[in-house]
Amino acid sequence: MSSLLLRLGTRGSKLALAQARLVRDALAGAVPALAAPDAIEIIAIRTTGDVIQDRPLAEAGGKGLFVKEIEEALLARRIDGAVHSMKDMPTAQPPGLVIAAFLPREDARDVLIAGVDRIDDLKQGAVVGTSALRRKAQLLHRRPDLQIVNFRGNVDTRLVKLAAGTVDATLLALAGLKRLGLAVGTPVPEDEILPAVGQGAVCVECRADDERMRGWLAAIDHAPTANRVAAEHAMLAVLDGSCRTPIAGHAVLEEAGMLHLRGLIAKPDGSDLIATERRGPSSDAGRLGHDAGEELRRRGGPGFFSF
Repeated sequence: MSSLLLRLGTRGSKLALAQARLVRDALAGAVPALAAPDAIEIIAIRTTGDVIQDRPLAEAGGKGLFVKEIEEALLARRIDGAVHSMKDMPTAQPPGLVIAAFLPREDARDVLIAGVDRIDDLKQGAVVGTSALRRKAQLLHRRPDLQIVNFRGNVDTRLVKLAAGTVDATLLALAGLKRLGLAVGTPVPEDEILPAVGQGAVCVECRADDERMRGWLAAIDHAPTANRVAAEHAMLAVLDGSCRTPIAGHAVLEEAGMLHLRGLIAKPDGSDLIATERRGPSSDAGRLGHDAGEELRRRGGPGFFSF
């Protein structure tokens, strides 16, 4: 007789499934009712973002393309929880859904995968593959000579393309590589490439009225990660961030309960980049993020995001 109690939905990529297994294992270890081997089922759901591979996501509708179908399954009660990479999440959830838990955050930095260890050591005019406007803008701001080409696909696909010489270099999230057990490339310092908002964080979304599920998820929620992401998303919300807008932001917790947030906006061609930072009590995460976003919007002016 099956003891299935919980269905977790996620994308079908290797990384997404690895992240879902982390959530499954955390729940099984924290909630006795979910400890049975078949108590939790992982269901792979293909999203619009997975289908579109021939053009940048910004041209296909931007943020939310990796979560839409999963959220629809959640609302239709085909699944009980949705496991997402936080950097894929819009700043607000659909009515009836909430983000109820975060796993402990992984290293949020990007990794440079190339024949060299530093961006400054790439050859003149090197071809760098990335589909992220955030990475493109910061790379071109630092190295205007680089040629940036669209580079879609899962981690394995991108590494194969790189090995085949399609590009000279690419950038990937260190967190994803670590979760896949891949030790490649060199981490890029944040003062060279600031990470995406939410990068390295895995969240679990559920229906707001599902008290049982929310109780289970409360048992694994990592408050420090939630706090850091709250600051980053508050900044992003002010900027109305989407995949068409090069925005980066990363918050870390320091000693004595202090939070340090760094954020930036940039022109897609790297010709202009505006950065700011905030420090304050972690209990003020939302206010710090909102304040940083307001400053960036003010300094950028009304025409900054008119691309």
